[in-house]
Amino acid sequence: MLWQILGGIGLFLLGMMLMTDGLKSLAGGALRAILARLVRGPVSGVGWGAALTCLVQSSSATTMTTIGFVSAGLLSFPQAIGVIFGANLGTTSTGWIVSLLGFKFSIGVVAQPLIFVGVVLRLLGRDRVAALGTAIAGFGLLFVGLDVLQAGMAGLSESVSPESFPAPTLLGSFALIGIGIAMTVVLQSSSAAIATTLAALYAGNITLDQAAAMVIGQNIGTCVTAVIASIGASPSGRRTAVAHIGFNIVTGLLALPLLPFIVDVTDWATQGIEGGSDTIALAAFHTIFNVLGVVVLLPLLGPFSRLVERIVPVREPSLSENLDPSVASVPAVALDTIRSALVRTRSALAEAISARLESDRRIAPALVTEARIATERAADLIGLISTQPTVKSDWSSQNNLLHAVDHLVSLIDASEEAPSSALLKADEGTRAITKRLQIALKSIDDPGHLETLSREVAQERAIERKAILERTSTGGLAPSSAMRRIDAVQWADSVLFHLWRSGRHIADSGAPRPGEAPETSD
Repeated sequence: MLWQILGGIGLFLLGMMLMTDGLKSLAGGALRAILARLVRGPVSGVGWGAALTCLVQSSSATTMTTIGFVSAGLLSFPQAIGVIFGANLGTTSTGWIVSLLGFKFSIGVVAQPLIFVGVVLRLLGRDRVAALGTAIAGFGLLFVGLDVLQAGMAGLSESVSPESFPAPTLLGSFALIGIGIAMTVVLQSSSAAIATTLAALYAGNITLDQAAAMVIGQNIGTCVTAVIASIGASPSGRRTAVAHIGFNIVTGLLALPLLPFIVDVTDWATQGIEGGSDTIALAAFHTIFNVLGVVVLLPLLGPFSRLVERIVPVREPSLSENLDPSVASVPAVALDTIRSALVRTRSALAEAISARLESDRRIAPALVTEARIATERAADLIGLISTQPTVKSDWSSQNNLLHAVDHLVSLIDASEEAPSSALLKADEGTRAITKRLQIALKSIDDPGHLETLSREVAQERAIERKAILERTSTGGLAPSSAMRRIDAVQWADSVLFHLWRSGRHIADSGAPRPGEAPETSD
């Protein structure tokens, strides 16, 4: 029976993961589009956070998308907290799916055909059809796991009864909450923990009061996962984790003293729903106490967000601070984060090189080191994203961003080898080339203009090189001086080329325009 229960939990988790992955891929850019366009304040953030989490069945996807938008400055932190509150509320939808479909209907009969249809779509379909197949197969597998889990719990009912667990007294409730926390920590999924509790409740292993206390613990147990995920994360990620922990702790503290009252209310209110079973009452209880947390904390959002900001202060921002590996779970957000970091890195390098040309100011080694770290982390993060995204534009973005990283690495190398401004302005030819480079460094956001300047400088570099060699052969210029001048104009040509190509690939890393194939050449 124990192995049957564990196997059921494993199948349920696998189904949940497949369904979530499929739904996230199927949603495509919907997460980004909705958060960017429709979240206008904390209240709308709660609504859309809950809706998106119900849609993709993953609070982590909603949270990671929110972190990306906060990092990019597209959402304020109070707005982001609203989305996080909504994501916590949206996770309660899993309990409703399990209680309404898993126990009331014989969905296990159609689960296996669903798995077959899903696998066929996954194998034979492409892009969104394949993603739909993954979601359907995951949905079917979820209920196969639930059937196995339910059967295991039913067999366990002979040896495990409500008397085997602490009574729902004050001290007993704390013990039950501890059990719930332990379940979430061990399973690393509040959804699986709640599904297990629902199965135990349905089989009669525990009472509704005991199950409700466990659910409070399972809600709090997600804080442990949040703490683990925040280790080494960006400031936005750590602030999000603290807000998530604060919300769950507050809702748990609110629900505990009101536990008997809320259980009685939900039990009474759900009598008319499919026979008013305890499993539906438990799903309602999970939703109600999360709603209670939102109702209490939303009016206090200002002080709450300021408290979180004090707990996790932000130091001077670095070029790589938002390149958090955790955002790789949502490819579209990871690509946006990488793009933003590369834009900042490119701008910082352009500004430093420009200062070098104008005043012979030495490029700070700290900037070079920071830029190298940013490009290395960007490349690592690109590697963590799926190599075969179901959305073609994601693959195109990955490809272009890798090209951009390559050109930026060459630009960093060039910044360390910058010649003196005097050498770059030694004669009329080198001065003309340097002038074009200075113009380019002031207009790095215009790839078309950079391309024109780069092609012009490439031609002028060839002409200047020939002129320098001719002067050297007639004795007009010392060979050592000639080599330094040639190196200088080649350096200017190289800087402009990599500046242009990195900018072009960053620009092309967005969604391809209709009818236009993305450029991927060097």
